[in-house]
Amino acid sequence: MAGNPRLSPALNVVVAAVEKAGRRLLRDFGEVEQLQVSAKAPGDFVSAADLRAEETLRHELGRARPQFGFLMEESGESGNADWEWRWVVDPLDGTSNFLHGIPHWAISVGVEKRSADGKSEVVAGVVYNPASNELFWAEKGMGAFLNDKRLRVSGRREMKEALFATGIPFAPVKQKAEFSHTLARLMPQVAGIRRFGAAALDLAWLAAGRYDGFWELGLKPWDVAAGMVMVKEAGGTLTDPNGQDPWPQDGGMAVNLVAGNATLHPKLREAVAEGITAAEAARARAAG
Repeated sequence: MAGNPRLSPALNVVVAAVEKAGRRLLRDFGEVEQLQVSAKAPGDFVSAADLRAEETLRHELGRARPQFGFLMEESGESGNADWEWRWVVDPLDGTSNFLHGIPHWAISVGVEKRSADGKSEVVAGVVYNPASNELFWAEKGMGAFLNDKRLRVSGRREMKEALFATGIPFAPVKQKAEFSHTLARLMPQVAGIRRFGAAALDLAWLAAGRYDGFWELGLKPWDVAAGMVMVKEAGGTLTDPNGQDPWPQDGGMAVNLVAGNATLHPKLREAVAEGITAAEAARARAAG
């Protein structure tokens, strides 16, 4: 895929980097599957694989674009502090799946651009699942693709036909309450809700029309950077539960995201907003 003339030079750099990191992760994934049946705990091995993938991506991306900054899951912010362009990197999204031998995990790299007024947006991204050899990519104004196939969000209009994806929060308790109240509102209305454990792939699958919507609270920028531009370029809508731009500004790190096609997004956003309000009211009652 690297060297594709349809890609911008920056995105060609990303594709080459994720393919290199992906080859090593795929070998590690095979070893993890073997470790499942041994007495040796695979957790440390997976942590090392994650760090190796991040180091490969840092080296490849930094060598090609030394003026870019970095925001990476494992090592945080680094590189040029006065960046105009920045890589936003999750070297292994879906770590729990990887750890358990489930082939649903990905490398996610977004390209963030900061303007002179300090506002930033993600303008390109790649989500790569080496286990399935599916490479999703998008650039602002150029569309979203799976390998060489153009992507569009689904055209479903009825909630009763819709399949939504989400993430079940581990902590804090507040987000668990929000999730539970939202789920209670949605379940009677929709065809199904899925939790596959990799937000980057959830958004890529939404762009491909496999899901009709996605929501999750308390995400990090590296979880969603590439997937957000993918959904937008596939014709989807993304906001926070209040209907505002979800991409954090001024160094913020929390992302609350609701995404879907133009018809279903408002309905999903309303359910999430109602779930948040109900959770807040329940906490207020409990506090007396």
